[in-house]
Amino acid sequence: MSKSNIAKIEEAILKFTKPDYMVMQKKVDEFLEKKSQTTEKPVKSIFKSVDFNGMQVFTFGDKKSKNTILFMHGGAYVNEINYQHFLYCYLLSKKLDAYVLAPVYPLAPLHDVNESIEKITELYKSLIDLNTNLILMGDSAGGGFILSFSQYIKTINLTQPDHIITFSPWVDISMSNSPYNDENDPILGEIGLREIGKSWAGNLDTKDYKVSPLFGNVANQAPTLIFAGDNEIFYRDIKLYVEKLEKNDVNVKFITGKGLFHIYPLFPIPEAKKAFKEIKKEIMT
Repeated sequence: MSKSNIAKIEEAILKFTKPDYMVMQKKVDEFLEKKSQTTEKPVKSIFKSVDFNGMQVFTFGDKKSKNTILFMHGGAYVNEINYQHFLYCYLLSKKLDAYVLAPVYPLAPLHDVNESIEKITELYKSLIDLNTNLILMGDSAGGGFILSFSQYIKTINLTQPDHIITFSPWVDISMSNSPYNDENDPILGEIGLREIGKSWAGNLDTKDYKVSPLFGNVANQAPTLIFAGDNEIFYRDIKLYVEKLEKNDVNVKFITGKGLFHIYPLFPIPEAKKAFKEIKKEIMT
């Protein structure tokens, strides 16, 4: 099926607004330098948030819901949760009988992955106690984080979630599958991603599983649903990751958006409605 006209319009808008720090070395250096001097403040939103051990967490829906979703937002590990994530979390809570939590986790370059893993581990432990259908979900960098996190919790003997659902996960921040064709990607670029990835990794090697789940141990991972557009920069890496899951007998379903862009299920396009139906099917089975 061909790409919808609405998706074509959305893609054109994204291309027009693609950040220059994604494609120019000088710009990404300036961007990270500016971020490193930023004073952190609570994220403002019309949606409710709570404090969890010093971390702001946005909540949607009722804690007594049948499903609990821990949603890790994307933004290349440097950009905060935004209106797109808020609206999607709200939709999840309303359409899936879900209690959704979206943490404002520590970001690069002021923080690195180890700080975020520590905070999210404590939050995850509190959700296990709810005894509901527990889902780890995330888009882009957030998707990569939960895939790494699912490997990490095995090392500390925590149970796997009931489901893992990701949209265009960043599975290899080392960007080792170069060269990447990022001309077709209206959001991301290899130059910017490579530098940002180093900042997020901190003292870790960029191929450490905590930052690049492609290189970790995926055995006994929870049932996993992955979406990606075949026009996005991450598509080849995601395919490699899916193949690794299959080789390790993980219950995985990979849905490719033909001709579509990065995190397409989060946009107001017809293809996103089809993706949501797949999410509902995954959670309800």
